[in-house]
Amino acid sequence: MNTTNLRDNYPKFLSHLENADYQKEYVRRFKREIETILHLADAGKVSSYADVYQERLYTSVLAPDSIRIRKNMIWAIERFDLLGHYPNGTHKRAMLLKSPRNRLCIEYKAIIDCYVETESERNHKKPSSIQTQSNNGSMFLLALQEQGITRLGDVTEDDVFKVFSNQEGNTKWHYSCKHNIGAVLKTCVDKHPDCARVLAFLPAFKRWRKNIQYLTQDEVVKVRKVLLPDSKLLSLRDKAIGTLALYMGLRGCDISNITMDSVDWKNDMLHINQQKTGVAFSLPLSAIVGNAIHDYITLERPETECNYIFIAQTRPFGKLKGGPTMSRISSAIMKAAGIRQESGDRQGFHIFRHNLATTLLGNGVSRPVISNIVGHIQPKSLESYMRADFPHLKECAVGIERFPVSQEVFEI
Repeated sequence: MNTTNLRDNYPKFLSHLENADYQKEYVRRFKREIETILHLADAGKVSSYADVYQERLYTSVLAPDSIRIRKNMIWAIERFDLLGHYPNGTHKRAMLLKSPRNRLCIEYKAIIDCYVETESERNHKKPSSIQTQSNNGSMFLLALQEQGITRLGDVTEDDVFKVFSNQEGNTKWHYSCKHNIGAVLKTCVDKHPDCARVLAFLPAFKRWRKNIQYLTQDEVVKVRKVLLPDSKLLSLRDKAIGTLALYMGLRGCDISNITMDSVDWKNDMLHINQQKTGVAFSLPLSAIVGNAIHDYITLERPETECNYIFIAQTRPFGKLKGGPTMSRISSAIMKAAGIRQESGDRQGFHIFRHNLATTLLGNGVSRPVISNIVGHIQPKSLESYMRADFPHLKECAVGIERFPVSQEVFEI
């Protein structure tokens, strides 16, 4: 492992962190990590950053948070060493896995490229969806290739069965993977006719959905209580974020993307550009939500040039990372409310979004109106919320008075 660049230039790296107002302890931890990497390389224990990850993350017992922090630190050091990029508090750690597409033979690679090009031109799928489906398709074709089959015309139904099953005959891939693989093959049928044959060989999986946990009325009351202005259990930032999630049903990623320009104070409107769908929509800004945001901006938010409303509470005061940070904030709200603390309890902000939709359904609000409120593009997206619409589900219940049931059943 060549450490010349890192050894010569890491003082610049640390100086950048100090000038960007990173916490002193954080800078010291980066220095210790760099010195450890240099020591491991000098001792011949690591020959690449892949070895560094293995040595530093998996040869000692670490708490999950410690693993996450150290992993991000090593990634920032690697990025500086190999690319010359300095950390800025906003980049997400990249996946260090090679794409399965790069390992495919010429014919299989052409199929994946055909799918990506066709769907990109149609422009009706998000890039992330195209990437997920192309990756699943690449994994499927790679599994066939590893069986020695390099032409789609040679694939048999038994070959496909082997891909989807392990040595014991149990299914190792399920509905979502099969759906994505089917999408790739179906898109490429015109240019690669053999895709139709293989498409017919894909096994039929029943789509399985687990029961969705929902907020009870008692839990909603407790959450509202800790979000009140006079509650001292949460910061103003976390209360404002929780209020947006509970009363407006916004996704955590969309909350983190709200900027100063998103709020129209004069007309009491909030303008959102949804990260999941890429579609912009606007919602009325209620007093309880607007007041929570205003209190955070005026009373707690640090002075910074960052245009995003919700920022980190420590320097360099950058934009909140939608996933991990929002999960921690929602968990903190649940903990402050004294709810959902058992293992397996759902704690993410989506349960607030689910609560808003089911509450509106229970109150008789029409489905198109609810879809507009929560920002759904497809009407069928509301179907999962209907499973918890208990007021209307009870209307469909059939009485058992006409059926003979022994007294012992009711006693049990």
